[in-house]
Amino acid sequence: MILSGICFAIVNFFVKLLGPVHLDGFGDLQSYPAHELVLARSIVSFAISLFVIKRMKIPVFGNNKKWLIIRGLAGMIALTLFFNTVHHLPLAIAVIVQYLAPIFTIVFAMILLKEKVRLLQWLFIGVTFSGVLLISFSNGDPTVSQDEISLFWIGLGLISSVLSAVAYTSIMKLRATDAPITIVFYFPMVSIPFMVILCFFDFTMPQGIEWLYLLIVGIFTQLAQITLTKALHQGTASSIIPFQYIGAIYAFLVGYYIFVETLSNTILLGIVLVLSGVIINAFLRKAK
Repeated sequence: MILSGICFAIVNFFVKLLGPVHLDGFGDLQSYPAHELVLARSIVSFAISLFVIKRMKIPVFGNNKKWLIIRGLAGMIALTLFFNTVHHLPLAIAVIVQYLAPIFTIVFAMILLKEKVRLLQWLFIGVTFSGVLLISFSNGDPTVSQDEISLFWIGLGLISSVLSAVAYTSIMKLRATDAPITIVFYFPMVSIPFMVILCFFDFTMPQGIEWLYLLIVGIFTQLAQITLTKALHQGTASSIIPFQYIGAIYAFLVGYYIFVETLSNTILLGIVLVLSGVIINAFLRKAK
């Protein structure tokens, strides 16, 4: 899960770089719509996943098709919405709103998968959640007006986090029936037709180094999804998912040192609460 967070941090950086924000030292890059970035990611993922599936000689379409399709649809919509929030919100805010997903995942896993969560774990999940809320609804960059931190985009980020939780729960539901690579494969298989249709209406032709950046988005998203899926195959949501919050720390470092997003004291307090909740929750899980 930690490795997955690092891969997602790299993806988030390049998604932000290929959006409306221009960063010195990377040339005059074009701005890409979120659905085109999802399409680029999906094409790379489709090629890699299909190659691995053929080498492993496992069924291309998997076994539990109902949950595989749910995972693909939920993941597709969640990622498209998230890429849009990365383009329209400070990176720190966009990522931390997305990181509400683990809270929803634990709830869904408790309801659908009958997983047990200790009362003391709920307490520190609550601590983590309070930190996420502090960060989500704070203006982390004094140079960005409150109007620019739009509640509309924050709302879409919340929808994205709920759908991500549905996708994560689907992965755990599928771990008894399908290989991780099959689960990953369903994302591009579902998303490519939808993203191609959207690209008919809004498309930017890549130029020069931008082809490499799009390839990096595709490769590292694939690595992130594979490591995430393997993590969810190995343990319960309550023990695995909290580690995903560490990815929020990566996002703050990228935002602070590269995109010069200044962090307020409220956000710093939120970071402490998130990190404390994650670490204590992990120790509580280990003590079971």
